[in-house]
Amino acid sequence: MARKSRNHRLDLPALELECMKALWARGQSTVHGIRADLLPVRPLAYTTVMTVMDRLTRKGVVGREKHGRAHVYRPLVSDAEVRDFTLDRLVDDFFRGSRDRLRRHLEGGGSQRPLPEAPEVSPRNRPAPPSPSTQRVIDPSLL
Repeated sequence: MARKSRNHRLDLPALELECMKALWARGQSTVHGIRADLLPVRPLAYTTVMTVMDRLTRKGVVGREKHGRAHVYRPLVSDAEVRDFTLDRLVDDFFRGSRDRLRRHLEGGGSQRPLPEAPEVSPRNRPAPPSPSTQRVIDPSLL
């Protein structure tokens, strides 16, 4: 499978994806509506959401039409398309392009190798705190 570019239009960073989830749930919406859906989880400024929606428009992921003074946005891609793209990238990046490897990983409950244990530090082996003569003193006038 050919590797997809990091700049692919369906490569959505977290905030763009959150805005798209709100838009998919609504079907179509203004920036005000999308922001209202995001506010309980992520309080964002109106202009931030407006910038994200403009970016998504330029990527070709959403379309917009002017209605009065506001733009109404509608998704041009489905959540399934974005999910498939993201899953393909995950499989390529971590499972050498094999969905079977991903399936085995998930069925095995994740990592098969235990994490190495941190060495236990006894009070005898614990480093001594720095002496006052070796500690740096910050001039309060610089703060």
